[in-house]
Amino acid sequence: MNVSRRPTLTALALAGLVVLSYVAWSVFQAPGKAPVANGAAAPAAVAVETAVVTALDVNEDTNAIGSLKANESVILRPEVSGKVVRIGFRDGALVRRGELLIGLDAAIPAAELAQAQASLALARSTHQRNQELLAKKFISPQALDASAAALKVQEAAVQLAQARLSKLQLKAPFDGVVGLRDVSLGSYIKEGEALINLEDIRSLRVDFRLAETEVSRLRVGQELTLFSDALPDESFVAQVDAINPQIDPDGRSIAVRARLDNRAGKLRPGMFVRVRLNFGQRSGVLMIPEAAIEAGNPPSLFRVVDGKAEKVDVRLGVRRNGQVEILSGVQAGDVVVTAGQLKLRPGTPVQPVSAQP
Repeated sequence: MNVSRRPTLTALALAGLVVLSYVAWSVFQAPGKAPVANGAAAPAAVAVETAVVTALDVNEDTNAIGSLKANESVILRPEVSGKVVRIGFRDGALVRRGELLIGLDAAIPAAELAQAQASLALARSTHQRNQELLAKKFISPQALDASAAALKVQEAAVQLAQARLSKLQLKAPFDGVVGLRDVSLGSYIKEGEALINLEDIRSLRVDFRLAETEVSRLRVGQELTLFSDALPDESFVAQVDAINPQIDPDGRSIAVRARLDNRAGKLRPGMFVRVRLNFGQRSGVLMIPEAAIEAGNPPSLFRVVDGKAEKVDVRLGVRRNGQVEILSGVQAGDVVVTAGQLKLRPGTPVQPVSAQP
């Protein structure tokens, strides 16, 4: 039986070899199919979001935060102590320059002034009489000189009494609006005590700071726009009035002061405002979404060339509303990747997809 099985096994082995040979020949000779080297598969395309580099007209402006101040502002304080005997204003009222606001008890200084004026009148009369006597040679020139000196002394005494009396009257140094008083008739106030504030708000100042890089574009007289949260539906126009000649070495910024007309009285000193200063318009500015930029030194981005990712270094300019200017590295019409960069390497195949809502 062993002898009869050997031809059968031999035949089966030969048949298997023939089948294997045919299969191998079919694989390598099949049209349109090539062997895959080392078993590696072609890389799949990475889905990314993209944007087209666009040339736009861009307003050259800068923004800052400012604080409003009155054109003129003062807190009235007495130079001498005394009792309040007169209040000549209503809280929050408009007053004129020279108008009496607060009067202190002036009984003693007024009496001193009257005494000085009487002495002056006597000295003037004496000097005039001495002039007549000298003309008749009844007195010596030295006597006339003495009466002239006495006259000057009495004139000075009157001026001194008048100055002391004036210090008891607090008058408005300029037209403006008074604040809220904390003093009443009969109050005894001390020298230097704060009594009332006076503000000229017909025009206002706004102080703000800009980066030192803006210095070359600043000019006195430039127009700027102000926005206040207190009046969200309105804007106000001001002009640059002064520019500090010194740069702040700590913040690398420069102080700027502007003025605006406030005769309508809508704004108040102390308000915070947003300042927008316009330097003009530039055309053909290349803009892309900020999301396309990868931070670094220098910054970079991926652009799509022939369906593959290509990494390029770029130089950035101004930023506006989520967009950034590209000064070099790309051209108008280039397609750049805005989402999915973390999956990319130079040369990676990409498949642009629509942005997610």
